This record gives sequence, C-alpha cells and structure tokens, in this order.
Amino acid sequence: MKILFVCLGNICRSPLAEGIAKFYAAKFNIIFQTDSAGISGWHNGEPPCKGSIQVAKKHCIDITGFRSRKVSVYSDDMFDLLIGLDRGNVSALLEMGFDKSKVHKLGKFGLNNADIPDPYHYKDTDGFEYVYDMIDNGVKNLLNHYFKSNIN
Repeated sequence: MKILFVCLGNICRSPLAEGIAKFYAAKFNIIFQTDSAGISGWHNGEPPCKGSIQVAKKHCIDITGFRSRKVSVYSDDMFDLLIGLDRGNVSALLEMGFDKSKVHKLGKFGLNNADIPDPYHYKDTDGFEYVYDMIDNGVKNLLNHYFKSNIN
C-alpha cells in the first residue's frame, strides 16, 4: 500500500503525518510506502517549518530531510490513499481529478471528521503540539483501520 499525506504547503502538517506514519511503520513492522505533498507549490524544495521539526524531534521523529513538493495527478496517481489534512485539501485533490475512492480526510479516522488546523494559526509551540497530537491520533487510527494493527 502507498499513502500520500497532503496539506496546503507541505511544510507543517503533511510532513508531520508522513514522519509519524514512518515512525509507526518501523516500530510495529508495518509494510507500506508513504510520502507527503502540498496542494500549492509555494514551498517547493523547502524543508519542513521550524515548529514542525521541533515538535517531531520532541517525539523522537526526524523530518529534517523531508522537502516540500507539489502534488500532481500525473505522478501521484499511483498512491492507494491520498489523505488530506483538511476539507480544503480533500476538495482540491478531487478537483485535480484523483479517484474519489482514494481520497480521504485524516479527520475521518477517529477525529470526528475534524479538520487538522494549520499550526501557523497559533502563536506558540503549543499549537504545533496540539496539531501533532491530532495527526498522531489520526495516523494511528488510519493504520489500525487499514493494517489491522493495534497501535495505541
């Protein structure tokens, strides 16, 4: 299985989701491929933002080597799941022409279908921690759902 996490710029939320998913894959020996991308190309080639790097590091996850890229219906159609971090991301993926059966919102997985807010809306590191916790719970539930794992 191949999973792509998608947010707007691919520097905050989706790199965290990718890093968290890779962390659990290694920890629980779950075999899948994952990547992340952004709806916009504003940050192409840039590393994740400082707040995302710091909160990931706090949880023993290294995302410093990740680089932002723009999602493309041509190169990313090979993914089995495209996981938008909010409803705008999901709408944009569908407008781009991705198969509706592949596109889901992370909030669908144990988060009462909530949007994952952009941590830039918060003024301190608590916002990044809040967003991290939401993404962590969503990723755990997604992996438990698709891989019948028991990640708590």
